[in-house]
Amino acid sequence: MKPAILHKLLSAACLTLISAAALAAYPDQPIRLTVGFPAGTGPDIVARTVGDQLAKEIGQSVVVENKAGAGGQIAAYSVARSAPNGYNILLGEVGSISISPETTANLSYKPLEEFEPITEAVRANFVLVTPADSPHKTLSDFVAAAKASAERFNIATFGAGTPGHFGAEMLAEAGGFKIEPVHYRSTGDAVTAIIGGQVQGAFVTTAMAAPQLAAGKMRALAITGAERTQMLADIPTFKEQAMPEVDFGAWFAFFAPKGAPSIALDTLNQKIVEALKADGVRKTLEGNGFVIVGSERKALAELLIAEQQRWADVVKKTGFKIH
Repeated sequence: MKPAILHKLLSAACLTLISAAALAAYPDQPIRLTVGFPAGTGPDIVARTVGDQLAKEIGQSVVVENKAGAGGQIAAYSVARSAPNGYNILLGEVGSISISPETTANLSYKPLEEFEPITEAVRANFVLVTPADSPHKTLSDFVAAAKASAERFNIATFGAGTPGHFGAEMLAEAGGFKIEPVHYRSTGDAVTAIIGGQVQGAFVTTAMAAPQLAAGKMRALAITGAERTQMLADIPTFKEQAMPEVDFGAWFAFFAPKGAPSIALDTLNQKIVEALKADGVRKTLEGNGFVIVGSERKALAELLIAEQQRWADVVKKTGFKIH
């Protein structure tokens, strides 16, 4: 064998051994966890709560980076284009992963093709809220007033194409009335508008609704989901109030860029699921209105396919598209 060929073979073998050794030691450096929403929001609470416990599970720091904007799309794009080495992960959610591909004509990333599923972490239901001084004290009051109104009801959303936006469209279709979505650029602006009575209502997650309801700044009329949530047990579901069509929720899951090593994906799945079982993590997340899931990688992959089809059907009915 020629010396040059032998050298190449030996070099390739050495690189393979080094690579295998590096993977065997995974993780041996900090993990960067990107979340597409500002500090203090529901996704950020999930990312930091799980990230802190994950760091203990793996013996490496987990650095949470907030890249807010475009309903989580900026963060998703950033991670999709990052090195697929197992050290760059995303906390994605239903909006940026399953809804955006159906609403955005030229989305800069392809979730089903560019991400490796790790685990679905938590879910949250949505609550239809009104200003605290609204004359509509029940869901039936709200629907009757909307039907009788000569003008469309203003419904606040946390951005065009978000679950709250299409949830409002679901409500209008089920109730037989028209709405005017008012899209706010930030969560804080939308909450201020609801509290200030600038809109007639909005869909917010249980995590976001709970403190505002406790402080008497909003009124809750109905909650999505098959059953009442433990955190807001006095709020009846839409199903209980003869509107079962209004049923949607938010899920939050961990992803890595396509091509990340299997050992990293499997390790992250195992350790994040373990982190979700920790007493402190469970208490914090459930206290913020989340339902803990901790799924297998295959289950998350199947969820993504089902959710994209579900939201494709919802979006098609509205005719909504971002160009």
